[in-house]
Order: sequence, then C-alpha cells, then structure tokens
Amino acid sequence: MEQKEITAADIDRFVKTARKFVVPVLVGLIIIVGFTSAVYQIPTDSVGVVLRFGKYVGEVQPGLRFKVPFGVDRIKPLAVKRQLKQEFGFGTSGGRNKYQYNANGFDKEKRMVTGDLNAALVEWVIQYRISNPQNYLFKVRNAEDTLRDISESVMREVVGDRTVDEVLTIGRQEIESEALIKMQELASKYEVGISIDQVQLKNVNPPTKVQRSFDEVNQAQQEKEKLINEARREYNRAIPLAEGEKDQKIQEAEGYGLKRVNEADGDALRFKAVLAEYIKAPEVTKLRIYHETMQTVLVNVKSKNIIDGDAKSVLPLLQLNGVKGVK
Repeated sequence: MEQKEITAADIDRFVKTARKFVVPVLVGLIIIVGFTSAVYQIPTDSVGVVLRFGKYVGEVQPGLRFKVPFGVDRIKPLAVKRQLKQEFGFGTSGGRNKYQYNANGFDKEKRMVTGDLNAALVEWVIQYRISNPQNYLFKVRNAEDTLRDISESVMREVVGDRTVDEVLTIGRQEIESEALIKMQELASKYEVGISIDQVQLKNVNPPTKVQRSFDEVNQAQQEKEKLINEARREYNRAIPLAEGEKDQKIQEAEGYGLKRVNEADGDALRFKAVLAEYIKAPEVTKLRIYHETMQTVLVNVKSKNIIDGDAKSVLPLLQLNGVKGVK
C-alpha cells in the first residue's frame, strides 16, 4: 500500500481546523472552571473567612456567595454559632470536633494532686464557641490545642488549691466557677479567638487503690448527714408542738385567773350591797339571806321532812319500811 506524503500545506490546514475547535473548547472549559470555582455556599451556623493569596481580607455571612476564581481567593468556613466541647479524662466517640478528646489517652490528664497532697482522678468538660475567626486562625498556631493546654493547666491549678474532700464533695461548683473565669482570662490574653461558655466537672474519684476506703468514708458521712437531718426533723416537729402546748397552758391560766378575779370582784360587790341592806334592816336581811340559802340547799336534797321546832321526837314521821336492815 502506497503511503501518502504529508506536506506543509496539510499541516497548515490541520492547524487551522484545530484552531476552530480547540480554542472555543478551551475557552469554554476556562469559563466553566472559573464559574464553579467562583461560586460557594456558607452554612447557616458559620461564617466564611476570605483569604486572598493566603492573606486575610474579611468575612462573609451565610448564604450563596462569589469569590475571585482560580485559587486567588480561598474560603475557610468556621462554625461560629455552633457550641463545641472538649472532654478531659474521658472521651465520647462520634463528635464532630476532632479535638473533642485526647486520642493519646486519658489517664495522664485526669491524674491530679490536691492542695493537701492527695491524689484525685478528675474528669471535666468545657463548652465554647469561636468568637473571633481572625484570631482563631492566625493569632496562634492551633487554637484548639492551645485551648486544651489552657484548660488542663487551669484545672490543675484550681484543684491544687483545695483539699481532696472539697474536690470530691462540696467544692465542685466553686471549682467550676473559678476555672471558667481563669480559662477565659487566659484565652483572651493569648487571643485564641474562643469564648468559653461553661466548665462542668464530671466524674471525680480518688485513685483506684483507695476507692474502697473512700467509699466507706463517704458512706459514713452520708449516714451522719442522714442522722443529723432526722434529728433536725424531730426537733422541728417537737419544738413547735411544745411551744403550742406552752402557749395553750398560758392562755388557759390567764383565762382562769381573769375568771377568778372577776368572780372575786363580783362577790365583793355583792357582799357590799348585802352589807348596806343589812345595816338598814338587820332582821329582814338575815331572814332573806336564810330563805335564799335554803332555796339553794334544799334543791339538792331528795327527801325532805319539815317538823315543828317544839316536837319531842321525829320517829313517827320517818318511814322505816323498806329500809335495809329494818323489819
């Protein structure tokens, strides 16, 4: 088969034909790539940090946005409205924050020494937000690691200022409040761009070797508190009851005393009135007093026999039939 020789004219015609198709295709590809690299979207819980040739130039709000294409502008979304957390001494899998817990282990960061030179195993959580994206990205090399170091340092300081009993029992809320204040002060000083919302102590236990002894002491303290509360409850029940009975007795005594005084005053007034009448008519007054007395006395007498004062004997008047021992 005879081969056809390619001439310069053939090459020239091929180049001209290629230009008609390749150039439009290249232009179209450039337009498509430029458009796709210029359009981006920021989630509702985030802001976009705009980097132009690697330099910070500003922030954009959530929504569909445009940027300078071909890598001139790079956008880094930061979830400033989402509350993040870091865990110390333990770890919960499935979190969206890769700095949520220490992947190298928990034993070292939770072992602490208290102010009375005892040991304690402290687990805690901090909840925070990104408050300043520019500081978060550019003021420190890694804001999340810096925050972990700040949190561990402050917690060791706060725990080291208290006894083991305070750390394990009554001082938890005070430790949380003081640690939150100190962590936020250091975060602001180092300009990490993070705002700490909450510090919460989780499990706080003595070392494993003394756990049983501590549990026994704790149980004894709880029993002590229980007995104290029961005694206070009985005290609060008995004292008001006694106070009420005391007030009742006092009121009864005061009422009785007032009654006796009034009766005495009434008797005195009545005696004075009788005395005044007696002075006026002694015989008549004596007779009236006698009659009034008999009216009071005879009412309570079941059997009455009225005889003459000059009678020699009362036997004929007594009905002895039916009386026990008399026939």
